[in-house]
Amino acid sequence: MRGSRYWVNHIMHALCMLATLAGISSLFLILGFLVIQGVGAFNWDLFTQPESSGLGISNGIIGTIELVALASLLGVPIGVMSGLFLSEYGRRGRFGNILRFFTDILNSTPSIVVGVFGFAFIVVNTHHFSALAGAFTLMVLMIPIITRSTEEIALLVPNSLREAALALGVRQWKVILFIVMKTARAGIITGILLSVARVAGETAPLVLTALGNLWPNRSLTEPIAALPLEIYNFATGPDPKLWSQAWAACLILVLFVTLTSLLARLSTRRSTLRK
Repeated sequence: MRGSRYWVNHIMHALCMLATLAGISSLFLILGFLVIQGVGAFNWDLFTQPESSGLGISNGIIGTIELVALASLLGVPIGVMSGLFLSEYGRRGRFGNILRFFTDILNSTPSIVVGVFGFAFIVVNTHHFSALAGAFTLMVLMIPIITRSTEEIALLVPNSLREAALALGVRQWKVILFIVMKTARAGIITGILLSVARVAGETAPLVLTALGNLWPNRSLTEPIAALPLEIYNFATGPDPKLWSQAWAACLILVLFVTLTSLLARLSTRRSTLRK
């Protein structure tokens, strides 16, 4: 009996190791392929010339930054405040459970559905595609991620800190602002960075709302370029030179997402070391 347990344990351990190696190796294969295909297209024109020149993707890089910044401008405050509401006022109660339920549904909604909503709600009513419409759809995708991550990290703040402040006569909104948020600051920032990494690579919502632009965008009410849109346009084009630019854009986007994820981990690690 002991012998069979020994072999079963080692077999399961080996299978888990193989599964882990398979997942990691696929990731490194993708990254390696992107580096091999994309680095060759890196040059000064790639970062300084717009898509209209056929030489660069500067408008896509700038457009992605603009869209993410606009989405974060409203998405971050709404998501953080919603998460704090759920952790401080909605732990128990029907309204909190309903809000949490719909937040989870929105978090699992396919991005193309959010894109259709943005198209019907903004593009149809304004009669044109725009940067605002694209930022709106990205904001909708950001909010549930930030809400749930903020709630989870705020729930980790010891209740003793809240009770001590309330016992001293501190009002609850001050407790939330100066104790809960300050204690959970690193975790909240991590959730925000992860939501940015998520929406930066979205393509389907932007196809239906931002549309894309061959030139740098000069107005928030006009179509705007983004790296995911340029990758799609280049990859489906007939020119092999555009294919190499698509690989370069893919590599830039992956590097951006990787850097954002690393910043999120460093923020969490720094908070842990301080404690």
